[in-house]
Amino acid sequence: MSDQSLEGAAALVTGAGGGIGAATARRLAREGATVALLARRRDRLWQVASDIADLGGHAVAVEADLTEPERADDAVQEALDRLGRLDILVNNAGVMLLNSALHTTLDEWDRMVSLNIRALLHVTHAAVPHLIYAASTSPRQVADLVNVGSTAGRAARPGNSVYSLTKAGLNAFTESLRQELLGERVRVSVVEPGAVDTEPMNHLGGAVRETPGALRAEDVADAIGYVVTRDRRVAVDQMLVRAGGRSW
Repeated sequence: MSDQSLEGAAALVTGAGGGIGAATARRLAREGATVALLARRRDRLWQVASDIADLGGHAVAVEADLTEPERADDAVQEALDRLGRLDILVNNAGVMLLNSALHTTLDEWDRMVSLNIRALLHVTHAAVPHLIYAASTSPRQVADLVNVGSTAGRAARPGNSVYSLTKAGLNAFTESLRQELLGERVRVSVVEPGAVDTEPMNHLGGAVRETPGALRAEDVADAIGYVVTRDRRVAVDQMLVRAGGRSW
């Protein structure tokens, strides 16, 4: 049971076209939030919005490539214009391209840095003032910023050097931002899943592509839903979520 209803709250979820993002959007909608879905593919966004409507919720689709700073800022503003406010931001957009330094390309490394780090910064910078305003004006008296990290941010393994770099950096960024926004009643959290059976797993090579016993996207969405529905006296700063039968 949730401590705090999200009725009347507005949430923005990046990477909401599928996987963890779509599952999180559906979970927040079930808790009562209106959700802005942000991703590059319009067809997928409309499908998720339709799923949420079937659940009795409401979602709007915002198509954007977040690796472009101006478009990221415009996308946050579009979400704000259509929802009227912004109480929750879930930074979920990301990509995992695993390979050794010998065999990868600089383009693959750049793609991970662009989406996993630069897009995160663009969206966060645009959203923070609106989260602060929401915390001071909403019945919840709190706002939430949740970054989706990874166990790779804690333990580097062969083939995931730059992916781990981006997720370790996300952890440091999240902790610093958490301390900065304490006085503004904006809770900043990181949820770090282990292996999840979602589309990013298709970017893995070899036998790693098969993920028996992996988490489901809904498992991570449940964790995010738990974080943002705590009473305002409670802040869940970090949550590490692994599949019961896996070591990572």
